Amino acid sequence: MVELNAPGSHAVVVEDLVRHFGGVAAVAGISFRVRNGEIFGFLGPNGAGKTTTMRILATLDRPSSGRAEVASYDVVTQSQEVRRSIGMVFQDPTLDLRLTAAENLSFHGMVYGLRGAHLRERMDAVLEMVELAGRRRDLVATFSGGMKRRLEIARGLLHSPQVLFLDEPTVGLDPQTRRTIWKHICTLPDTDGTTVFMTTHYLDEAEFCDRIAIIDHGQIVAMGTPEELKRAVGGDVVTLDSDDPDGLAEVVCKEFQLPCRRSHTGLALDVPDGGILLASLLPLLAGRVHSVGLHRPTLDDAFMHFTGHEIRDEPLDYLAVARSTMRRQ
Repeated sequence: MVELNAPGSHAVVVEDLVRHFGGVAAVAGISFRVRNGEIFGFLGPNGAGKTTTMRILATLDRPSSGRAEVASYDVVTQSQEVRRSIGMVFQDPTLDLRLTAAENLSFHGMVYGLRGAHLRERMDAVLEMVELAGRRRDLVATFSGGMKRRLEIARGLLHSPQVLFLDEPTVGLDPQTRRTIWKHICTLPDTDGTTVFMTTHYLDEAEFCDRIAIIDHGQIVAMGTPEELKRAVGGDVVTLDSDDPDGLAEVVCKEFQLPCRRSHTGLALDVPDGGILLASLLPLLAGRVHSVGLHRPTLDDAFMHFTGHEIRDEPLDYLAVARSTMRRQ
């Protein structure tokens, strides 16, 4: 049981959180804590419950049951205090393209009660942090996608929140721009003491998190550091690419008594020592596989290990299911 009102050590505390849409649980009784100054990630496919959880924590949605606290405030009964304590970067852009970067920040700052010299100091600081100080007087409509995302992060940090929520902060951006944005995100706990809570379905950027919760179909199926999750898979991962993974699985399972899991190109086997296995396995594979691979476990392997499928699998559309359910009632 997660203890609420823990003395100051956790920025986010969640206990038995549930959110239903019609007859479907988008969030199905999850519990977890996020420590102060931590970069914490929700890793899962679209439709897994990531954004719904974040919306509840940001007071944009109400839970069906359970409790949650952010910055020691209850998200239902103390929603105004929560909102003053957080910054939010949404999946979809929310900047005013007709305003300059400085005007976007100035409007946001005034909403949070920042005025005069303090507002100007904070604007200078956050624009410098995201390397946009030289573009402060430019219209946001002239910015690239990556520059807009950096400005949204700067806006979310302007009022010095205790917790910054990032909902898929780099979705749709190219790899180089994503790396640039993560360079800034990773400095926040040390420079500002900000706790970062982010959602992602990108396995590579989940590696930047201090801890990850793997969420699937509304439930947390595993939680730990990236290395802890990868170690849980086992020693090595052997991959077998084949046009007939079911037939191959029957041969491998029968001969070696090994559990096999499907990958998008064939089979994957979690084994203590891949080299020893391959020495015995290769004579059986002639004509059955296109290629054989051996690697240490990755977060992709960990996600498959804990959920039984790849993160690229088609997600469950909770809203569509809920609408269908309500139509039948």
